[in-house]
Amino acid sequence: MINRELLNPSSIVIVGASNDLRKPGGKILKNLLDHNFPGQLYVVNPKASEVQGVPSFPNAMSLPNADLAILAIPAFACLPVVEILAREKQTKAFIIISAGFSEESEEGKLLEQKVVEILNETNSCLIGPNCTGVITTSYAGCFTLPIPKLDTHGADFISGSGATAVFVMEAAMPMGLTFSSMFSVGNSAQIGVEDVLEYLDENFDPENSSRVKLVYLESIQKPDKLLKHASSLINKGCRIAAIKAGSSEAGSRAASSHTGALASPDTAVDALFKKAGIVRCYSRTELATMGALFMHKKPKGKNIAIITHAGGPAVMLTDALSEGGMEVPAITGKPAVELLARLHPGSSVANPIDVLATGGVEQMDAVIECVDKELDNIDGMCIIFGSPGLDSVEPVYNLIDEKMKTCKKPIYPIFPSTTNARDEIASFLLRGRISFPDEVLFGKALVKSCQTAEPSFAKSDISEQVYSKIRKLADHFPDGYLAPDQIQLLLDAAGISRIPERVVNSFEEAVSTSLSFGFPVVLKVVGPVHKTDVGGVLLNLSNHEEVVDAYEKLMSIDGATGVLLQPMLKGRELFVGAKRENPFGHIVMIGLGGIFIEVLKDVQTGLAPLSVSEITFMISQLKSKKLLDGVRGQQGVAIDQWIDLIMRVSDLLFAVPEIAEMDLNPVMGLKDRVVAVDARIRIEK
Repeated sequence: MINRELLNPSSIVIVGASNDLRKPGGKILKNLLDHNFPGQLYVVNPKASEVQGVPSFPNAMSLPNADLAILAIPAFACLPVVEILAREKQTKAFIIISAGFSEESEEGKLLEQKVVEILNETNSCLIGPNCTGVITTSYAGCFTLPIPKLDTHGADFISGSGATAVFVMEAAMPMGLTFSSMFSVGNSAQIGVEDVLEYLDENFDPENSSRVKLVYLESIQKPDKLLKHASSLINKGCRIAAIKAGSSEAGSRAASSHTGALASPDTAVDALFKKAGIVRCYSRTELATMGALFMHKKPKGKNIAIITHAGGPAVMLTDALSEGGMEVPAITGKPAVELLARLHPGSSVANPIDVLATGGVEQMDAVIECVDKELDNIDGMCIIFGSPGLDSVEPVYNLIDEKMKTCKKPIYPIFPSTTNARDEIASFLLRGRISFPDEVLFGKALVKSCQTAEPSFAKSDISEQVYSKIRKLADHFPDGYLAPDQIQLLLDAAGISRIPERVVNSFEEAVSTSLSFGFPVVLKVVGPVHKTDVGGVLLNLSNHEEVVDAYEKLMSIDGATGVLLQPMLKGRELFVGAKRENPFGHIVMIGLGGIFIEVLKDVQTGLAPLSVSEITFMISQLKSKKLLDGVRGQQGVAIDQWIDLIMRVSDLLFAVPEIAEMDLNPVMGLKDRVVAVDARIRIEK
């Protein structure tokens, strides 16, 4: 619904404009005037003939036609004004600043719905209500300050909170980040964050559109739309960072499965962002830093050179990069010897490269040229250069500006002297550059940006034959936990490899089944949800007597309805689980299995349906990945077969969306196969 009249209006009317700059209507008009809106301005104020030098109209009916209306009047007064402007004055875009709508009461919600109905009928668009406004390169239609420097190649910023938008821009502007637009969507009565992203995607111009998008969300109403358009924008060369605030853990506290206990609405957000390729941030400063970082080239690899004249910040940056998996490799050999000869005595080229406090333009030039042209194993350079207050650092900053134009490798300027070098930093930023005041915040942002995978908009490729077979089973399942035999049928239909098993109801049947499987065997109680918690799993039973004793012990457990018997396998215990988290769909979780799932919580998540590349990336991010590869003579796991099993779980979730929770725990990982040992599935139609 976003239209030309909202983005680039030729005329704007401010309803509720005032000479009092402490009122929103007054400040909106002031911002429009101060930032030289080139079109025609109108105001409506029945108590004044002129407002801030602009002639005033007594009411909406007396106005000429206008493209955009900004309403800063009480909520109850908005509806008749909207009706007149939309139906009589051909106004096609509205920004309603006013509060008192759905965020406040049921009456306000009904009023908001009536406004939206009128605008939908007249093919008009609405931002708000209960918002701070909109800023584009055409106009500053908001009542807040500061108004950032506007540039068509600056960041597009969409926020569900007006105050947060102000604070993020305040954090970003001192670094030199410019903005192409800011949308404060407020109640999102008609247009929400996802809708703005949709517009930016569908109207993306490779030559003229911004390639940096920043987002603040307090709710995700349309996850499919967010995924589709965020991933599309990123595939077009954009980079997106977002905060999602306000998640709740209440739902997971009541969950009965391992997956349910670990999954939450916030886990679903993580999975959605990961699938879309969005970098998730958790603070305003982090979001602003990420936006500033996105304005620089991304390093092609993970090897970074740190160039500095201050040892402490360089060490802290080294720690931040190293802890995140990036490398600050030592510089050795002929390049190191030749570079050291060009620096002052006492300098170090080990990396961090320390030019000392006495190092100036000549030394910095030598280091940057060496890193860019001679060190093939370096992918980017961070330059930390501040001022002790003795002399101007502007010559060095001028050099860095020039080198950023000519060097093939990205240069990240970190200027910590925000007081001593304030003027020099301001001069650097006036050239359109961006600098970072804090080396650790920058380092963590660089790590997170480089670790974020490309978008994956996968579709299930389950065959019609398999889908039909699964659905014939699922259509007859009742709500609740499936019985073991039902689970076996479902896993077999999905092609999920599982260990042979049988439910027995007498010790004679337990013994005969043990003989057919071969010793050793495992016996598990059927009935209680958490078998381990009630002593309901007995392992490594190697003869008839042990099987009989185990059967009798398990059947004495409260709630026992039978005993499940399986062959005993020895391997690495893995875990695959899933939980439906509306409106996102199914979250798939993987990690080490058995008791480790709760103790270590080394878990990676993905949003179904999954692709092979997504699953491979999830496995690579597990802290326990080296255990899966096999260490110190221990047996590794057949990773390819684990990937295949996870893919089949993803297909099963597509075929049976009624699955509310699913645990395959443990999944036994052997060097030549991966099989599900224990499974729990809950249906909720």
